[in-house]
Amino acid sequence: MRDFLFAYSVFAVLYVIVITAIYFLIFGLSIRNMFALKRGIRYNRVKKLSGSGHVPAVSLLVPAYNEELTIIENVRSLLSLDYPEYEVIVINDGSNDDTFRTMIEQFRLERIRPMLNHRIKTADIRGVYHNPEYPFLYFIDKENGGKADSLNAGINLSHYDLISTIDADSLLEKDALTRIARVYMENPEDTVAVGGNVRIVNSCTVEGGIVKNIRFPKRLLPALQNVEYLKAFLGGRIGWSAINGLIIVSGAFGVFQKDKVIAVGGYRGGYPGEDMNIVIKLHRYCLENDIPYRVAFCPDAVCWTQAPDSYRILSSQRKRWGRGNLKNMIEEGVHMAFRPRYKVFGLLTLPYNILFETLNPYIRISGLLAIVGYTLLSMTDWTTLAIFALVNFFCCFLLSLGALLIEETTFSRYPTVGDLNKMLLYSFFMFLGYRQIGVWWRLMGHIDFFRNNNSWGTMVRTNFNKS
Repeated sequence: MRDFLFAYSVFAVLYVIVITAIYFLIFGLSIRNMFALKRGIRYNRVKKLSGSGHVPAVSLLVPAYNEELTIIENVRSLLSLDYPEYEVIVINDGSNDDTFRTMIEQFRLERIRPMLNHRIKTADIRGVYHNPEYPFLYFIDKENGGKADSLNAGINLSHYDLISTIDADSLLEKDALTRIARVYMENPEDTVAVGGNVRIVNSCTVEGGIVKNIRFPKRLLPALQNVEYLKAFLGGRIGWSAINGLIIVSGAFGVFQKDKVIAVGGYRGGYPGEDMNIVIKLHRYCLENDIPYRVAFCPDAVCWTQAPDSYRILSSQRKRWGRGNLKNMIEEGVHMAFRPRYKVFGLLTLPYNILFETLNPYIRISGLLAIVGYTLLSMTDWTTLAIFALVNFFCCFLLSLGALLIEETTFSRYPTVGDLNKMLLYSFFMFLGYRQIGVWWRLMGHIDFFRNNNSWGTMVRTNFNKS
């Protein structure tokens, strides 16, 4: 037993060293790109681009299932974007609340019979609705088939070469689409996808679909998710995109080349994690066909979204994410990982995701059991354990502080000193229980996966100004 525990300790130390090194590598890339971002934001021509005829037209796809409380603010937000040419396609995925009636009545929509392209198979379409008073708004009513199926239905109706996916519980800033188009236009031939930055709207003031007063969330769980999102998007995705290793474009807001999405068969239906799955398939398709490409991230293109504010809803969301991640790694990841053919994505992104994200719950649980064994067999002492825990905590906290540094020096969205102090405080507290519960939720998600539970889980919407 002693020999086994000693071997495990060597493995655990190497595991921690490697994952920490990767964290700091990605964070270092984020910091390096921060200076370019600051210059781009300072000298960008967003206002000029917003009135330019050179920016590409975009079809905005909004899947909606039981979104009666948020859909109107969401559509108003999208209809007021500063962007020359775009359309908004809302897809009602067989909602059993008043989403359908709310949309029909609010925008006085009437049924039309457009030419539908059936390049991707979807659930049956009940009808397509439109009102000439809102010439850029279309509303699809369809049988329930899931979020991915709704996006595929939106693709079939879309009229433009670029599509953008936006969650119905989210709001885009007026210039968000222009900013993300600017990144696309840097290299339009090779850019197959661009992800936007997702921020937490809880406690902010929303008027007419526009976030007017930005405030740090007042409630505990949204506050912890706020600093978690800052760390993931600013400290992580900027760095991963710098080496073309981004594995996910958030379903809340992203832009894609439509022909590439169709080429990979559209969004995978029947299971959560479709936003990660489509990006993995795009990497695979381009690399296997020697197509030059990049998957980019645009941190100043902001989408505001509601964060779960109860334990029940948050745990359901995180279990769903855990199931989706495991499904994607089994379905796609293991076939591409450690294979030079897939370059950075196969040699770094996927091994990192499999070893340090997907298998993380098992490593942590086995680590706790090993600590019990070390203690019982007198192979360690509390001083050693405390030092190990403090070093680990310090590294994680340092990375969170780095994300706050990027936020404050580059974007500075939270205007008060009080908000900054809260971000610092919650960046500290998120490692004292919240992260550990997250590991437990991910493990429960894996158990749901092996039980063949592929439901969406619990999700309750509230009005934006009540969240």
